[in-house]
Amino acid sequence: MAQRQESDTSKGRIYQELRRSIILGQYQPGQKLNLEKLSERYQTSVTPVREALQMLAQEDLVTSRPHAGYYVTRVTLKELTDLLELRRILELAAVERAAEKITDAQLEELEQVHAREYEQQQGTYERSVIENRRFHYLIALASGNKELAETLGKVHDRLARFFVFVHSASGVEKRHQWLISALRAHDPELAKETMRREVDETREITLNQVIEEDGTAWYVGSKEKSSSASD
Repeated sequence: MAQRQESDTSKGRIYQELRRSIILGQYQPGQKLNLEKLSERYQTSVTPVREALQMLAQEDLVTSRPHAGYYVTRVTLKELTDLLELRRILELAAVERAAEKITDAQLEELEQVHAREYEQQQGTYERSVIENRRFHYLIALASGNKELAETLGKVHDRLARFFVFVHSASGVEKRHQWLISALRAHDPELAKETMRREVDETREITLNQVIEEDGTAWYVGSKEKSSSASD
């Protein structure tokens, strides 16, 4: 039992660290993630490393190739465009329903997340992305459709490494405050319009930056590999 708990702890730690490295661009799309070398790096057996990679594969951050191993997932420009379009559809559907159904308790929780998110915008990109995902997930959850919220959360997970481009963009704090105000007023049209502006601006910034990097494949963050991210 103790060994299983230790393995679960190692898996969780490795998952978090690898996820962070992929999102921050310390691993390039298509780069192989070597089980043995990662197990040496984390001073553990290959089992928790493999389990962590399987968790990342569920988020489409890692691709498992039979008889070949694990690789950082490549995303084409078409796939990214499709993901951003799907996000737009889900966000607008969620916020419209949430404006009609959101409770005072849910609004209070949203305010708390918004406060943390604004604090994190002054700090690390990683934490900012996490709080932003939580903010949008809670709005979707307030729609009353948990499947919609879960699907949107997964879309945010797949887009996380690209949102580095909008981390420093101005106006996020104001837009989210406007969203809360529209939800508090139970105004579906205002909520949709406010969400539409945010989603469209994020899409434009992301695609413009990606196209500048490379039209089909790229990596996010520093163009120099981190020495800690080698095979």
